[in-house]
Amino acid sequence: TDKEGHNFSVCWVLASVVLGAIAMLCKEQGITVLGLNAVFDALVINKLNVLELIQKLLHKDKSLENAGLIRKGLLFRITLLMSGGASILYIRWRIMGTGPPAFTEVDNPASFADSLFVRAINYNYYYSLNAWLLLCPWWLCFDWSMGCIPLIKSVSDWRIIALAALWFCLIGLICQALCSKDSHKRRILTLGLGFLIIPFLPASNLFFRVGFVIAERVIYLPSIGYCILFTYGFSLLSKQAKKKKILAVAVLGILLINVMRCALRSSQWRSEEQLFRSALSVCPLNAKVHYNVGKNLADKGNQSAAIKYYREAVRLNPKYVHAMNNLGNILKERNELQEAEELLSLAVQIQPDFAAAWMNLGIVQNSLRRFEEAEQSYWTAIKHRKKYPDCYYNLGRLYADLNRHIDALNAWRNATVLKPEHSLAWNNMIILLDNTGNLAQAEAVGREALELIPNDHSLMFSLANVLGKSQKYKESEALFLKAIKANPNAASYHGNLAVLYHRWGNLDLAKKHYEVSLKLDPMAPGTKENYNLLRRKLEQLQKKDG
Repeated sequence: TDKEGHNFSVCWVLASVVLGAIAMLCKEQGITVLGLNAVFDALVINKLNVLELIQKLLHKDKSLENAGLIRKGLLFRITLLMSGGASILYIRWRIMGTGPPAFTEVDNPASFADSLFVRAINYNYYYSLNAWLLLCPWWLCFDWSMGCIPLIKSVSDWRIIALAALWFCLIGLICQALCSKDSHKRRILTLGLGFLIIPFLPASNLFFRVGFVIAERVIYLPSIGYCILFTYGFSLLSKQAKKKKILAVAVLGILLINVMRCALRSSQWRSEEQLFRSALSVCPLNAKVHYNVGKNLADKGNQSAAIKYYREAVRLNPKYVHAMNNLGNILKERNELQEAEELLSLAVQIQPDFAAAWMNLGIVQNSLRRFEEAEQSYWTAIKHRKKYPDCYYNLGRLYADLNRHIDALNAWRNATVLKPEHSLAWNNMIILLDNTGNLAQAEAVGREALELIPNDHSLMFSLANVLGKSQKYKESEALFLKAIKANPNAASYHGNLAVLYHRWGNLDLAKKHYEVSLKLDPMAPGTKENYNLLRRKLEQLQKKDG
């Protein structure tokens, strides 16, 4: 019955709203599926005549029943979809803190242009590029921001042709969709255009500023409309073409080329290096592309090549603070401290709340023995990022260098409170307490650390040293052996275990581990002297026995 059909359709509309909400949780664009459903319902299910409806609305004809708007509950279902969409948007708006995300000029340069003309012309150029990527997905890039597409600033720019071509095609399709005498053609074209345009609207900059220039992900859903229009166009051509085989071969060729392109692009997404390098030829002016290639090389230990790409990123975008920070870090590790300080100082000058750059600047200043400035930089970093365990760790190292032992211990304790698995901070606490003769406190800290990080061999080694000095030889030996099992190639582990055996009187095992230590590191400080002392002692014992 009509009542059952009405209930049935309402259930599906509500299900659609719920699924649209779930889709939006995955990606904001998911909400546009509600608009697509409305278009599909109107054009395919209800066979709504859009041209007739527009004419009736223009002539203020109240007999909209004949136009199919209210027939079969269409108006009710569309109202339900719109209400559901509005509710989802409101909830999303509340969750986001009732404000849009903050974007910078490098994310979307056109939206920051002062001139309305420049904004409008560049938005339309972006639309034409998106349309081109649907037609010919050859220029694909993981990021299109940071100068990848220079702004069009005058009508003399040849790229204006792309805008004209886009609107020529769109206006032609819209005219056909509205004015064609063939009702089936009107519905198909309107459906295709609806599926092409509606999902793209959130990325159009029309309603709010978006944080990108082009994002390939936003044309996934519009590609449905493109496929509808392409298929319909092919069907019209096949009806009129005399040599249908040539047309079929051409379409199969296009399909094959796109499959090959898809396979190539999928292979590029298999690794960061391939993905980032593939963007260099598409967007050579994009500082972020060079930054990502440099970061990938730095992560693999190729610092010389990374420096080249970081420098290019900074050249392309002189305010790129993250590139400055990473380049400064590498130069710091290569002991090029002067340039590292200049870069990091510039980074914090451009972005005063950049906590990581403040910390790295502090490390460089510490290396340059400018301790007061280093301390100030560390505290500035902590001011901008309250929970910053690595900064507290570096601050502790500064205090240790200045023999401010209590301050150092407090800083390292803060680091371990914020990050209980901060092995280096625990280790430095144990070593400092050990070196200052606080063996009981060092042992307590070591045991606390090992409870939190039970498999850390460096902590085992540090605690074993403390226990050995406290003459807890058996427990110390067990920890040394456990540390050596975890890291058998550490010369110091074998050397210190040998010292323990030497003290304990187990001279044969001491000799064995001294030899292993010297084999791993012949230049190990103190080990050779201890080994020679042990050998003389063993020779004396042999003479006595003789």
